[in-house]
Amino acid sequence: MSLDTVVEDIREEAHARAEEIRNEGEARAEEIESAAEADAEEIVESAERDVEREIEQLREQRLSSAKLEAKQKRLEARRDVLEDVHEQVEEELATLEGDSREELTRALLEAASVEFDDGDDVSVYGRESDRELIESILEDAEYDDYEYAGEYDCLGGVVVESEGSRVRVNNTFDSVLEDVWEDNLREISNRLFEQ
Repeated sequence: MSLDTVVEDIREEAHARAEEIRNEGEARAEEIESAAEADAEEIVESAERDVEREIEQLREQRLSSAKLEAKQKRLEARRDVLEDVHEQVEEELATLEGDSREELTRALLEAASVEFDDGDDVSVYGRESDRELIESILEDAEYDDYEYAGEYDCLGGVVVESEGSRVRVNNTFDSVLEDVWEDNLREISNRLFEQ
């Protein structure tokens, strides 16, 4: 074998080995590139899922916030309507006249009188515009020890007290209205806002 043949064989072997290394390098590069592309796709998909989840959470928060705000506005509107109704009832009580006003005032005075003993000096207070009405009721024999004592700022009715028994009974239209209102607020609300 000549030296030229050996050199040629070595050269061919070197070229073959270089080709093999280059092919292995290209294959490895393709594997790395393919793995990188797969990783990139997975990262993009994960990021998209995260963004979609974040968008959904934000949407739910905004929806929840909007629902809460709507509920608060609805409650405020209901409260305003209830206040209006309460004011209308007060106005009707304040402007009540004639036999109806007298019957209510008598009933409230009679209910208060059970708290006092016979012989107690009892003072009766009422709305200034009801003075004549109260004084005429007190002229009845059953109220001999009762006396109109002055004005009380109210819609009507009476405040009755006796220093001797240290009892004071507030039977004004206002106090009765508040008791009835509180006791029946749920029913009033249900009737006004039936759904």
